[in-house]
Amino acid sequence: MAPKKMAPKKAGDGPKQPPLIGRFGTSLKIGIVGLPNVGKSTFFNVLTKSQAAAENFPFCTIDPNESRVPVPDERYDFLCEYHKPASKVPAFLNVVDIAGLVKGAHAGQGLGNAFLSHISACDGIFHMTRAFEDEDIIHVEGNVDPVRDMEIIHEELRLKDEEMIGPIIDKLEKTAVRGGDKKLKPEYDIMLKIKSWVNDEKKHVRYFHDWNDKEVEVLNKYLFLTSKPMIYLVNLSEKDYIRKKNKWLVKIKEWVDSHDPGALVIPFSGGLESKLLDMSEEEKTKYCEEHKTQSVLTKIIKSGYGALQLEYFFTAGPDEVRAWTVRKGTKAPQAAGKIHTDFEKGFIMAEVMKYSDFKEEGSEGAVKSAGKYRQQGRNYTVEDGDIIFFKFNTPNQPKKK
Repeated sequence: MAPKKMAPKKAGDGPKQPPLIGRFGTSLKIGIVGLPNVGKSTFFNVLTKSQAAAENFPFCTIDPNESRVPVPDERYDFLCEYHKPASKVPAFLNVVDIAGLVKGAHAGQGLGNAFLSHISACDGIFHMTRAFEDEDIIHVEGNVDPVRDMEIIHEELRLKDEEMIGPIIDKLEKTAVRGGDKKLKPEYDIMLKIKSWVNDEKKHVRYFHDWNDKEVEVLNKYLFLTSKPMIYLVNLSEKDYIRKKNKWLVKIKEWVDSHDPGALVIPFSGGLESKLLDMSEEEKTKYCEEHKTQSVLTKIIKSGYGALQLEYFFTAGPDEVRAWTVRKGTKAPQAAGKIHTDFEKGFIMAEVMKYSDFKEEGSEGAVKSAGKYRQQGRNYTVEDGDIIFFKFNTPNQPKKK
């Protein structure tokens, strides 16, 4: 009877989940955005090479500037080690390298329009800023000043939204106000609120944390650039990264805290990450120990995945260990549908083990004996790292792991 008791608790957790701003789906992308010459392509190459090194997976490079990077996860590694499956499929983060943004881009400067459309095709942003001096790499603004650079990018994205908001409101005004279409009046009112926030207050959509469900619905219809979650990557010289000191770090953190509260700031060194990728595992370990440092690549990939509100559950057995990406808050039948539409249509139940229980008990049988193997119904919300076996009805009743 245990699962029966648990179901209401899960349902009770529902309302606390704030509505998510952004596209609904699991093949979401994160774009690397920054001024020219801040290290975007170096970083993109590090990511692409890391995935090439990790797994020779077909069709990894979708476009020359798009890459699917496996999400590193010790749980996945453990399951592969345990089952030694014929096929292994990790979760992936889709990363897009976007050409350098310059001041005036919203008005078409540089490759302005093209690249703003590239950003609108992404669902999250790695906002890269440069905090290293290098005479050989010129800075488009003449000198290194990461805070000014971040302001330029923030402002360009905001101005682009401002430009988008005008025509939307004009159109709604025609139909909702002058045309008397009452159905559209709420959307019109919400757009006015968004306009006063973005145009008058000069703030990013995501800076306001209290949009209600109806407002989020409208925001999700238009997907403004300033609503996309941002992770700030501060590119340091190897020396500064190793000694964890740089004159800009405190200023950058202060700026982010006041303009994008709650956003992650991750210092890293593109130079060091490139160097480490070209080493063997032993060389890498030795180098990191000698310099008392480590790669921050795993943290960046995981943070990007989390910023897109994604998580994954596992299906695991001798045939295949696979991570299935779902949006946070996904219910069991929809998660089953990720594997096959029949699983969702004929959903009976999800048999769920927590990864930690599986690791601790040592086998599925032991998890069952310990009473930690749960049968969950339609209302179960899948949690990150669940190991799930779905039971479902179809005409010819195949059992699928």
